[in-house]
Amino acid sequence: MTDKLLASDHGDLLEEIRGWAQELGFSQLGVSDINLAEHEEYLERWLAAGYQGEMQWMGDHGKKRSRPEELVPGTCRVLSLRMDYLNDGADPLTVLEDPNKAYIARYTLGRDYHKLVRKRLATLAKRIEGHLGRGQYRAFVDSAPVLERALAERAGLGWIAKNTMLINQDAGSWFFLGEIYTDLPLPVDPPQVSKHCGTCQACIDICPTNAFVGPFELDARRCISYLTIEHKGSIDPELRPLMGNRIFGCDDCQLVCPWNKFAEPTTEQDFQPRHGLDNQGLLELFSWNEETWAARTEGSALRRIGYERWLRNLAIALGNAPYSLAIVDALRQRESHPSELVQEHVRWALQRHGAE
Repeated sequence: MTDKLLASDHGDLLEEIRGWAQELGFSQLGVSDINLAEHEEYLERWLAAGYQGEMQWMGDHGKKRSRPEELVPGTCRVLSLRMDYLNDGADPLTVLEDPNKAYIARYTLGRDYHKLVRKRLATLAKRIEGHLGRGQYRAFVDSAPVLERALAERAGLGWIAKNTMLINQDAGSWFFLGEIYTDLPLPVDPPQVSKHCGTCQACIDICPTNAFVGPFELDARRCISYLTIEHKGSIDPELRPLMGNRIFGCDDCQLVCPWNKFAEPTTEQDFQPRHGLDNQGLLELFSWNEETWAARTEGSALRRIGYERWLRNLAIALGNAPYSLAIVDALRQRESHPSELVQEHVRWALQRHGAE
């Protein structure tokens, strides 16, 4: 360690780092050690049960996901950071209750958070390195085998709740997480040891597809977020009617969480809705050709599912919408789509309207 670091008070340095993080738009920063043994055991049980579905990457990389020092040798601390994303768009419950509207998870209505958060983390890491003149820093945002919620819980940012989301008692759960792995031996923050869910299980009760096996345990194969985003093939016909008008992700378990009454709207302009996607009609979105879709989703996390799955998801939502000639006509125009996946879900939707 350099003389400069040895001469400094680690606590004062950490407070400086928190200030820099706030300047970059982060709402909170916590520091943890790298002991994730309890979470490693949970992950192994979850994977053994097959709850990951097609997300085979959850089991890749050996123990690197739960052992930070194996992913980045030399790591002894992890800085976990929170960036809020709740925006000022249309009321999500109002959109959900209108079967002719398309519900898109609130986190993806603005620009892709991966690039924005990663850039801010990299800036923070460089500032720390520049201040100390040394050190190892690696920033991650949903892009590597990292147990981000487990690390954030150990860093005191909140608790992993019954809906498996991280909840902060002052800010709810509408936020992104990012991490910086470092060999800098900063003092750790007190870990969150209490889970303040109590007897509440509103998140479990509201889940449209009954994806929760029990408190704190999610079977991703039934989760609408998994089905609309991660799942690449045909969606189980038994689950389709339960998906309603949700075409990309699902926020139900957050919308009913009482802790989210404390969530504050973000001031980050890049997280504000674009192209009216917070309150758009199903028919309008289904009418987009691939060029329009590419233009309207540029720089958005929506891009990750591709145009084919975009149409697949919309076809299901249109099959769940109330009958109208406009819907049937729109579906018929996609009957001969080159994708067999799209064709299958369009036929299902037409059958739902008695028009096959």
